[in-house]
Amino acid sequence: MGMELKKIDTEQRNPRTAQIDTLSTLEMVTLINDEDHKCAEAVREVLPQVAKSIDIIYEKIRQGGRLFYCGAGTSGRLGVLDASECPPTYGVDPGLVVGLIAGGAPAFLKAVEGAEDSRELGQKDLENNHFSRNDALVGIAASGRTPYVIGAMDYARSLGAPVMALVCCRDSEMSRHADVTMCPLPGPEVVTGSSRMKSGTCQKLVLNLISTCVMIKLGKVYGNLMVDVMASNEKLVHRAISIVCTVTGATEEKAHETLEQCGFSCKTAIVMLLLGLDTKAARQALDAADGRIALAVQQNCP
Repeated sequence: MGMELKKIDTEQRNPRTAQIDTLSTLEMVTLINDEDHKCAEAVREVLPQVAKSIDIIYEKIRQGGRLFYCGAGTSGRLGVLDASECPPTYGVDPGLVVGLIAGGAPAFLKAVEGAEDSRELGQKDLENNHFSRNDALVGIAASGRTPYVIGAMDYARSLGAPVMALVCCRDSEMSRHADVTMCPLPGPEVVTGSSRMKSGTCQKLVLNLISTCVMIKLGKVYGNLMVDVMASNEKLVHRAISIVCTVTGATEEKAHETLEQCGFSCKTAIVMLLLGLDTKAARQALDAADGRIALAVQQNCP
């Protein structure tokens, strides 16, 4: 096991940080920040694979499928985090993007011993969520070798579902179980083996790209505004009003009144105001335009 670990990119020692424990605090954070700058460039190198994954996921969701993230430890937490932020940001059903972590919900706060070592558990978690060939799976592991994730990937592939890997190691085991591999390589960690740092940052950047771009393609964004935001608290109510005002030029009072009429759906309110429609007609226009405001306006303008 020791020799095997030494071959993994995320386990290499970083010569630039070999004396980090002797530095002043400012020198320490400066050095870590210098290393963090490598993350965005590492992700840039794999953008073609990220874009390919996004297109695959979008097609599955457009046809009624779901997106699953699967990981252990930090990787699992990042997947759960990205999944949990989709409903409030884009107004999607909580079951549309699912984050699975080895050991289940307790593992989000505290490591569950041995959970990541079981391939069977990865398959079981997908089975328990009724994963099918209509869904898409992104397996996440900095090392690219986590058995829990590989078990889930193999099960998904056996069903005929598309499987993607997000790893930070070259020639990883997981890449041999995936249809598309996204492999940003930010170099050895500041603290040897602490893949929650640069590798985790790369994973977070890629997951941001995946969920954001899939939602844009699904019509959840108009211009650069999150027009499907779920107004679930006072801050988001004000954001919804602001978005409607920005798009339509309506007063805050008019925007608020219109939002109340349609259950605080930004998209519906915008179409109502832009086209002079009632709630029912605006919803019908959006449905006919596959949820895209620009297309709804284009189709209904004389």
